[in-house]
Amino acid sequence: MNRYNIFLAIIWLSSLCYMTACIEDDFVQDEVDAELRITNTIDSLEIGSDFQLESIYLNNIGSVEQVVITWTSSASDILAVDAQGLIMALSEGTATITATFQDGDLTLSDSRTISITSIPVAPPVFNSTNGTIVTTSSYILTGDFEYIETETGVQLNFSDNYSASTSLPGLFIYLSNNNNSINNALEIGGVDVFNGAHGYDISGVGFNDYRYIIYFCKPFNIKVGEGEL
Repeated sequence: MNRYNIFLAIIWLSSLCYMTACIEDDFVQDEVDAELRITNTIDSLEIGSDFQLESIYLNNIGSVEQVVITWTSSASDILAVDAQGLIMALSEGTATITATFQDGDLTLSDSRTISITSIPVAPPVFNSTNGTIVTTSSYILTGDFEYIETETGVQLNFSDNYSASTSLPGLFIYLSNNNNSINNALEIGGVDVFNGAHGYDISGVGFNDYRYIIYFCKPFNIKVGEGEL
């Protein structure tokens, strides 16, 4: 065999290994339940002050759609809300604010209960949550994480028990509302740390904007791991 044929054989074998390195069940069905979510909130509000609530509607593939939301208060004499979700504290007590979307037989809602007080209320503290990444393939992918709200977005920190297989080509990490697909997901970047503690600073992202952390073998669009926020 001449050098040219040897070279072609090496290229063919390399391509074969690369194409089979991420083989796992592909996701033909990527539908999820549609969801309406209030993305920001507070626990209490001082009489005479207001706060703008925000919401997102996620369709059956986890994509954000602009829809008409109806806002209501369980006690409008205590806490009023306008058509855009701006709440206004009127008197002491507790009220539940509900955002609702209705389309034919589909009705979705999300609620927050807020206390109204005459005592000055401290600014909201940053939210945080913890979870664990689990593999959805035959490759090693595991580790605990903390997801933290910051002034400019969110921070995703992995603990020192994090471990990922180095044999995965093109491994990328995403934030998504559909744990079966990276369509409409936020790409954080390619994975370049495979063991130990590390983190990602993600600007312009709200704490409640996404529901999942997912890992995909990007060249073949194959999911290899996930974690729920």
